[in-house]
Amino acid sequence: MYEELINKKATLGVIGLGYVGLPIALEFARKLKVVGFDINEARVELMRKGIDPSKELEHEAFEDADILFTSDIEELRKVSFFIVAVPTPIDDHNLPDLKPLLGATRTIGQVLKKGDYVVYESTVYPGCTEEDCIPLLEELSGLKFNQDFKVGFSPERINPGDKVHTLTSVVKITSGGDAESAEEIAKTYEIVIKPGVHRASCIKVAEAAKIIENTQRDINIAFMNELSIIFSRMGINTYEVLEAAGTKWNFLKFFPGLVGGHCIGVDPYYLSYKAKAVGYHAQIINSGRFINDTMGGYIAKQVVKKVIAADKEVKKAKILIMGVTFKEDVADIRNSKVVDIYNELKSYGIHQIDVVDPYASSDEVHHEYGFHLADGKVTDRYDAIIVAVSHRDYLTLDRDYFRSIANEGCVFVDVKGIFREMRETFTYWSL
Repeated sequence: MYEELINKKATLGVIGLGYVGLPIALEFARKLKVVGFDINEARVELMRKGIDPSKELEHEAFEDADILFTSDIEELRKVSFFIVAVPTPIDDHNLPDLKPLLGATRTIGQVLKKGDYVVYESTVYPGCTEEDCIPLLEELSGLKFNQDFKVGFSPERINPGDKVHTLTSVVKITSGGDAESAEEIAKTYEIVIKPGVHRASCIKVAEAAKIIENTQRDINIAFMNELSIIFSRMGINTYEVLEAAGTKWNFLKFFPGLVGGHCIGVDPYYLSYKAKAVGYHAQIINSGRFINDTMGGYIAKQVVKKVIAADKEVKKAKILIMGVTFKEDVADIRNSKVVDIYNELKSYGIHQIDVVDPYASSDEVHHEYGFHLADGKVTDRYDAIIVAVSHRDYLTLDRDYFRSIANEGCVFVDVKGIFREMRETFTYWSL
């Protein structure tokens, strides 16, 4: 397979062209013949024009790429090496939602040929590839796993907004269903991954490695968030404590904050779901998830308390929330925990809550969460200002700017602790 790919006798296909799939497709297309498939024709049309719908890649990333963008399943009949990079979200009950993954698997199953390879990159619980996906491929294709077609797992390591740890600059984990496929898959990824790949011993190990990467971060951030709740009651600034503790060589530098998005805030639920399926209640993982999932509401309650303490009438208070994306310097609003702050404030009967963000789309926010972003520049004066996301655009704002949009006695909530100098000017609070 590797030889056929590099000699362009075989075609590589990427299923799902979001923030994970598109960079993979374009990087391989500089060396191989590639088909990029997505079910959203509007997104496909943008990519044909050299536009990344996720706003992560510049137009130059599309240049010199031997790639066909399509939403036509018939084009996938040309593909011999499939990479699946579709979302793996959770449902309203925090249970794994495998519909996109199984949908992509059904698509491939309809065009799978003898000798083909299928590699999954979507984050799943250990065992999902072999227990959920492979039987579906066999059923739809009439072929036998390992005998007629090969399957592997190579977890994505894309970090939205990160221009340093990019696809080609970090080690990739690869695995296969047998020794032959494991090596062919590893060699294929080594075409584009400069530091090389780590060959996991089996598919389940590769799946587990990915899911604990994000679960580890989730638990550590939950610990920081719990510390911030404790230190707030003691009147201690958490970020000052962490700076002091961070002078020790082996202190791990994690920080409190809102944990949203489609990785850290989602993946631990996949692991705890599987743990329950094998008869174990994941206590630390679930506790961490509870803390992180409730931080938006906690922040909103602190805002209300501070507004009351400033002798302001809560329902008539004007509040500004700066930032709504799930992390800084990205346009992605999926699973944004800033929305929890907004909804909790609304539950107190506060009528004027303006939300602004230099990256997010107002239409997307309204479609996803039911409210629009404030239009244009901020010109009103507010009783509380919440800097919820530390976008680079906000880092240059100074005391005079915030004074210009603040009423007397304004409460300044600095979620990420980036404006500690505001303590001298406003009623200040941070995690």
